[in-house]
Amino acid sequence: MKTPGQVEAMRAAGLVVADALAAVTEAARPGVSTADLDEVAEGVIREAGAVPSFLGYMGFPASICASVNEQVVHGIPSREQVLGDGDLVSVDCGAILEGWHGDAAVTLLVGTPAAGDEDLSGACRAAMDAGIAALVPGGRLGDVGHAIEAEARRRAAADGREYGIVADYGGHGIGTSMHMEPFVPNLGRAGSGMRLRTGMVLAIEPMLTGGTDETEELEDGWTVVTADGSRAAHWEHSVAVTDDGPRILTAPAS
Repeated sequence: MKTPGQVEAMRAAGLVVADALAAVTEAARPGVSTADLDEVAEGVIREAGAVPSFLGYMGFPASICASVNEQVVHGIPSREQVLGDGDLVSVDCGAILEGWHGDAAVTLLVGTPAAGDEDLSGACRAAMDAGIAALVPGGRLGDVGHAIEAEARRRAAADGREYGIVADYGGHGIGTSMHMEPFVPNLGRAGSGMRLRTGMVLAIEPMLTGGTDETEELEDGWTVVTADGSRAAHWEHSVAVTDDGPRILTAPAS
């Protein structure tokens, strides 16, 4: 639970994340490595007087996660991972400002989009938006997962294809730590789970694939990939539950 003042402090951290992701979006193009994107994000974060949340977290070696094509989450930026035309890259970014965390992710289409990637990313973003809309006082945590799942399945039907909804990873509470209780599943039963209350701040982050919902972790101990090699998308925002409706703390400044 956060006070209004604490929510404002988290908004300040969220704006740093939004600026970092905007800079990464501008930089992502064919010929750029994921390590280059990491440097861009870290530069924006430190220029704002903040600290990258991810760098050193449980030994993670970079300031962003950059997950390309079949990589779902936790991809480690690398000089050898050079983006090519048609690649799909999900960038997850976090920042700490005066002790408060912001956390968000975007999926970027590099150069000319490959077939189906725009639909996949759009469906994932729409599922995130549906989950965010369910963050209202008096609602239930299960409403959030149900909304994400229902929108993902609705978009799959509209796109005439199947999307895998990754269940092993999901959203979380956030505040003075990056990952806090509760876990926020991307599937759920409406009306179930803990009651949502004003002052809660949750990271909502669905991950969809173009095939299976099964994932595997690579030998580096971080990178999660789809079990069938299908592509994946990942979108995330940190959101406060308020009496006036959901407030997206990692949205860009208007």
